[in-house]
Amino acid sequence: MELEKSLIDATLEVFASMIFIEIEPETHSDREAVAIESNLFSLIGLAGDIKGVLAIQCPSNVAMGITGAMLGMEVTELGEDAKDAIGEIANMVAGGLKEALAVFGKKIELAIPTTIIGESIRTSGLSGATRVMVPFLSPLGRFGIELRFILS
Repeated sequence: MELEKSLIDATLEVFASMIFIEIEPETHSDREAVAIESNLFSLIGLAGDIKGVLAIQCPSNVAMGITGAMLGMEVTELGEDAKDAIGEIANMVAGGLKEALAVFGKKIELAIPTTIIGESIRTSGLSGATRVMVPFLSPLGRFGIELRFILS
């Protein structure tokens, strides 16, 4: 089971089919050390055979650009539209991951996304979890998809 590949594939599919922005995963020799300066985090909890959290991390300009592309309108501030749009993207990426894991006989349930707006947000927790961090490059800027998990 290759979680990083499944995460990348799910993210690429969402952006190609729903947002129509070309993105590509950034190549990194040490993804564990990758950090994204973020003003918006959208998190979705995972339960079942894999327990953890999936998070989308975006700087404000990227979050506004993605929201605008998704909604077909200009977005000039981080507000409810951005929170809803990035939360829905987290939900769709997690759904794609859930489908990919089902092929391996893994069953997971998804929580409702929670989106946070602030300055220099960081997450921690889930002691003993494995971290998979995939930074993506887009015409709007750089953002990240992070998965912290424990296999049951």
